[in-house]
Amino acid sequence: MSATAEGPYVGKRLFDLAVVALVAIPALVLGAACALAVWATSSGPVFFRQERIGVGGNPFMVWKFRTMVDGDNPMFPDATRITSTGRILRRLSLDELPQLLNVAAGEMSVVGPRPTLAYQVERYDDHQRRRLAVRPGLTGLAQVNGRNSLSWGDRIDFDVTYVETQSIGTDLRIILQTATTILSGDGIEGHPTDDPLAVPSGDSPGSSGDGRPDSGDGAK
Repeated sequence: MSATAEGPYVGKRLFDLAVVALVAIPALVLGAACALAVWATSSGPVFFRQERIGVGGNPFMVWKFRTMVDGDNPMFPDATRITSTGRILRRLSLDELPQLLNVAAGEMSVVGPRPTLAYQVERYDDHQRRRLAVRPGLTGLAQVNGRNSLSWGDRIDFDVTYVETQSIGTDLRIILQTATTILSGDGIEGHPTDDPLAVPSGDSPGSSGDGRPDSGDGAK
C-alpha cells in the first residue's frame, strides 16, 4: 500500500494503532519508571507539553518527559540545564515515549515528519508545506539519516521524500533503523543554532528571549 496524493497511505492509521497495542504494556512499565526517575531527581512537573503543528497545519499539544530544569529554557538544548535523568532520557530518546498518547489520540503517527513549531511552519515554502500532508511521527526518515546533525532544510527534504514514498514497508524499515540509531547515538548531538529556519525572528541564535514561542524543555 502506497501513499495517496494528499495524505497517508491506506491503512496507516490501522498500522499506528496496531503498533501502539503491541507496545502498550512494556511502554507503560518503562514510562512509569521514567516518570518516577524524573520526579525523584529534579523539582518540577514530570511531563513537558508544548504546542506543535500537525497534519494540515492544525496545532496540538505534544507530550514529553521533562528533561531540563523547570523554568524558562533556551530554544536549543543547553547542556547546563539538562538534568541528570534528562541526559539519559534524551540519549535513549525515552523522553519522547509519552507521545504514544498522541499517536493513540490520532494526533501523531508512529512514523512521519517530527512535529514542528508554528513560527517555523510560517516560513515554509510550498514544497516544504508538503510535510504537513501526513500526521507527524515519533520517528521519521530524517531521524535515521542524520537526526539533529542535519540542517532544518535537509530535515524537511527528507520529510517531503517520506510523504512522497511512504508505505507500510517504508514504515517498518524506518522503525528498525530507528532502533539502530538510538543504540548507536548517531546524530543525537547537533541542533545548528545559526539555521535561519530554526531561529525565532527577533532572537539571536540560541537566545531565550521574549521572541521565543516556547519554554520549559527546549525544542527537539
